[in-house]
Formats: sequence, structure tokens, C-alpha cells
Amino acid sequence: MAISQGENLPDASLLRIGAEGPEQVALAELTKGRKVVLFAVPGAYTPTCHSAHVPSFTRNADALKAKGVDEIICVSVNDPFVMKAWGEATGAEAAGLTLLADSEGSFTKAIGMDFDAPPAGLLGRSQRYAMLVEDGVVKVLHLEESPGVCEVSGGEAMLAAL
Repeated sequence: MAISQGENLPDASLLRIGAEGPEQVALAELTKGRKVVLFAVPGAYTPTCHSAHVPSFTRNADALKAKGVDEIICVSVNDPFVMKAWGEATGAEAAGLTLLADSEGSFTKAIGMDFDAPPAGLLGRSQRYAMLVEDGVVKVLHLEESPGVCEVSGGEAMLAAL
């Protein structure tokens, strides 16, 4: 069952590339006492994720922060090296977005957002969604019905919800 509005995010450890290489990031620490937009994509460099979803948050980063959002985090079931390169390639990193890897998919499974699309070569991936999290609690949740569409989970939709 998927996480719902009003529920707490589960304890999770994600990965990013730091100065010394891969490092663990406790999601609870990133959200504690903060207002965070967390969005997920089925895969780095995949068409809709690359050309629509990440750019929608890059375009709206300043406006979201002006509405009190402390951090914008993109999560994908990829490795941290891919997420780092993708953040640089899309300009997401330069725009101040945080890209984190859920390498094992454990966070994605814990919130009930995992799916498989074998014809596209996507196994154990995340559904496309965006959520506003305040102090670890999901306040807004926008889940796409199809992984190839970015409408309700895009940056503009989240901005309109705030």
C-alpha cells in the first residue's frame, strides 16, 4: 500500500556522492523541522524524467523556495554515481536540487511506490510522484497514473498546491 497524505516518511538511508565518495544520507535528518519537496522518477536519463520532470523543478526552484520550501530532493532507484552525473547534465545541481540514490529501492518499496516495466527494461523502479513533506509528515502527495507522464507530479503542480 502506498504512503498517504498525513503519514510519516519511514526511516530511510539514501546515497549521494560526497567529497570522499558515496555517503549515506538519513532522510529523517533532511526533513526534520523542515519543509521539503521530494519527487521521484522512474530512472535518470529516461525520456520523461530527463526532458520534463527534473526541468519542471529546476524552472520552479526559486518560486518553491520563495513559498518556504527549504530543499527540493529528487530520488531515483539508480546508483549515486549516475545521480551525480545526471544532476550535472540537467542543471539540477546548479539550480540547487538535491539528487539522491535509492540504490536498493528500499525507500521506494517502504512507501509502496515501486513498480516494474519489463518491456522498457525498468525493474524495481519508482513510480513518478511529488510530495511536500513537513517535519517528516507528507502534507501533499501527487502521484502520476502513468510513468511516462509528468503532469500532476511536476514542479508547476507542486507550486500551485502551496
